[in-house]
Amino acid sequence: MAELKGIPVVAESAAARSGEKYLTPQGFTAIRDGIKGRAATAPGGTTRKPPWLKARAPAGAGFQGVRALVREHRLATVCEEAKCPNIGECWNAGTATIMLMGAVCTRACRFCSVDTGNPHGWLDAGEPENAARTVELMRLKYVVLTSVDRDDLADGGAAHYAACVRAIKRRNPHTAVEALTPDFQGVLADVATVVDSGVEVFAQNIETVRRLTHPVRDPRAGYEQTLAVLAHAKRHRPAVLTKSSLMLGLGESDTEIAATLAELRAAAVDIVTLGQYLRPTLNHLAVERFVTPQEFDRYREQALALGFLECVSGPLVRSSYRAEQALNRNNAGLDNRALST
Repeated sequence: MAELKGIPVVAESAAARSGEKYLTPQGFTAIRDGIKGRAATAPGGTTRKPPWLKARAPAGAGFQGVRALVREHRLATVCEEAKCPNIGECWNAGTATIMLMGAVCTRACRFCSVDTGNPHGWLDAGEPENAARTVELMRLKYVVLTSVDRDDLADGGAAHYAACVRAIKRRNPHTAVEALTPDFQGVLADVATVVDSGVEVFAQNIETVRRLTHPVRDPRAGYEQTLAVLAHAKRHRPAVLTKSSLMLGLGESDTEIAATLAELRAAAVDIVTLGQYLRPTLNHLAVERFVTPQEFDRYREQALALGFLECVSGPLVRSSYRAEQALNRNNAGLDNRALST
């Protein structure tokens, strides 16, 4: 077994365990699930999930069909990489969030289970057309594109991202595209590259309240940086809707939630989503509390009172969950009152 700086590296043919380094098919090393095993936090926090957080195991013909398309076209989806609890519902409905620029992120946020490494500039030149063809095969009217952070690229991958959007639009001119992007290290010209590519919605997630930004997010991410990215996107092209997302349950207070919502609205963000943080592995941050369905309804009302066009809020909500329904003004069809307590 090879070693890198004294840490064993699992060969690509072997199954790396969470927290282990492994060799990718492209020849660079990455850490499975993003956080090294030795970086595990103390057990603390709350672990037993309440009944309203139980999601059905993924199954069904629709789920299998979407998975086959994703495999055939060599696409990474955030549905799988981030261990989203809604993968069964979304894939059975024939929708998926496509993750661009590979499945290895240059950052290591302590809430995220996407693998971490340095791709050294690697990109799949065929990805734009592969993504466009998959959207066509799935007959999507609305697609969310997201990506890993690519700090190894001079423009953070903005040009590649824009190429994917344009390819989708050429083949699927009536498909609405939402781009859930990296922060491009705050380089506003790179933000504009994506905003100008033909997207209907531009999203960048603030993730948590100001006080918890570090250690929740990678040191290269930033609360003010995300606000600046969102504000610039709206100024640059006002017709494009802007969107952000906030995880709850990491130790934030009601006052901090209200302050973050107010600052997002001050940056002219149109849509916000609120969901429960769930610890993906023991190496990641612990859950400090499980927010009740009633609290999610209350936070939604606060957001709407600030002037957001919509706030999709609920325990299993993720930034791209039911994204195509975000402007229906009905919490994307979610009824938190019906959830078991």
